[in-house]
Amino acid sequence: MSSVTISNTNKNIILAEIFVPMALLTLGIYHGMLQTFYRAGFIQASAFGGLEYYQGLTLHGVINAIVLTTFFAVAFGNAVMIHYLNRNINEKMNMLSLLLMVIGTLLAAYPMLTNQASVLYTFYPPLKAHPTFYIGATLLVIGSWVAFFNWFLPYKAWQKENPGKKMPLAVIGIMTTFIIWFIATIPVAVEILGFLLPWSLGLVDEINILLTRVLFWFFGHPLVYFWLLPVYVMYYSILPSQAGGKLYSDYAGRAAFMLFIILSIPVGVHHQFTEPGISQGTKLLHAIFTFGVALPSFLTAFTIAASLEYAGWKKGARGLFGWMGKLPYFDGNRYLFAYLICGLIIFIFGGIGGIVNASYTMNLVVHNTAWIPGHFHLTVAGPVFLGILGMSLYLVSALMGKKVQMKGWNVAVPYLWTFGLLIFSGGLKYGGLIGEPRRTNMGMTYLNPDSELFKPEYIMSTHITAIGGIILFLAALVFFVVLVKTMLAPKEMEATLGFPEEESYHDEKNIKPFERLTPWVVVALVLIVFAYVPAINEAVKNGKKGSPPYMPDNPVPVENTR
Repeated sequence: MSSVTISNTNKNIILAEIFVPMALLTLGIYHGMLQTFYRAGFIQASAFGGLEYYQGLTLHGVINAIVLTTFFAVAFGNAVMIHYLNRNINEKMNMLSLLLMVIGTLLAAYPMLTNQASVLYTFYPPLKAHPTFYIGATLLVIGSWVAFFNWFLPYKAWQKENPGKKMPLAVIGIMTTFIIWFIATIPVAVEILGFLLPWSLGLVDEINILLTRVLFWFFGHPLVYFWLLPVYVMYYSILPSQAGGKLYSDYAGRAAFMLFIILSIPVGVHHQFTEPGISQGTKLLHAIFTFGVALPSFLTAFTIAASLEYAGWKKGARGLFGWMGKLPYFDGNRYLFAYLICGLIIFIFGGIGGIVNASYTMNLVVHNTAWIPGHFHLTVAGPVFLGILGMSLYLVSALMGKKVQMKGWNVAVPYLWTFGLLIFSGGLKYGGLIGEPRRTNMGMTYLNPDSELFKPEYIMSTHITAIGGIILFLAALVFFVVLVKTMLAPKEMEATLGFPEEESYHDEKNIKPFERLTPWVVVALVLIVFAYVPAINEAVKNGKKGSPPYMPDNPVPVENTR
């Protein structure tokens, strides 16, 4: 493993981009556990900290799904660029990026903590938030854009100095991540700045609800790949080395990342299968694209499995599945393997559920039921979250020059988390299949025996979910103890930035279509026009205007919201 000397300023910026969301994550995880208690009827919504149900759900969703993932993607992207390109990046631009993201987060935090932004994380009208929520979210996104633009100069400089050489795969992965992010955040910026912010400021009374939802899902589903792709970078560039082997195919990784560029964005309407005003043809088109985006994931599954199999054989494995027993599942010195392999295991179950959600007819069975958060958590709380935890600890250890403490407990965290998440998600998915609502409001009426929504089976499903939530909370608590003890440990080594050297099992020559990102971006833009021009046109034409704003924890008469 080689290491790169990083400037003190860039080192401190990366650490800040880890510490800020980690501090907020304690609040996000706490409210996540409370959500399971609310759903099971164990406590009333305002029992802890005086927060209402949707207020706590918004804090949980925004912190975990938006703030944590954005800060981490920028921090990891900075680290990848500095290490694999072997050069420091512009410190002033890097600092500007951090300041914009921190200021945006603080601005958005104010209305959430004062219960003026109980809109979940979806910017989904008719739910309406305080203007500072939308301004803060915009600044957070702009800060991430600044980081992305800051990488182009070293990226181009490396290309100029290394003609004919392959760009490091990890760099391709990070650039792919932020290309998708940049394209996908443009429509949500239009939604916020063009519709939601003027609406929230009282400059307009009515907005086109259907159009704003189309714009949101233009962003909302590619957001999943913004979460996932930094972890895919870890799968391709770090996991094979942690297993003791080599990556099976470098070009399989490049193909996967570039397929994500063209296939991950024109799929959002599959979240709107039950929305009136969008034609069946448009929905069918997005459903087909949704099945297509599984291709790079299948390619990744094959490549990583082959890489791990090679590592097992290298260690003397015999038989068809003997290699599985040779992997370092509980090696405290290779703890990243445990975090990443557990994420892969969870993702198998998440992918299977995704097929259900992408299918129009099967989606109608589970739409707006507890199945949806059950599936959702297998993605964002599985490979994404475990990858973020493991890599955050790795970067803190490397950049602070401190050895990871409590190695046994640390390597147990991902397995405990996996156990809890499968129970948690299993309870939600079972509940969804028997009709348990996805969300509810004010008193969990579907648990009241006198309610028409009540089913005795809901008691068991919500209790199973709560048990899983408790295990997840305990796993997170152990991780934070490990992280804090590592931060407070004495410095024992030089503070450097190091990742494993990229090695491929196959000696692959340059394949030109997978060397340049620009042609793939062009194809992506063509597919986006093909997929979204009809959807947006139908939303403009068929969207009903005049829906009043609604704040679920504080419903007020329409005339008082204008």
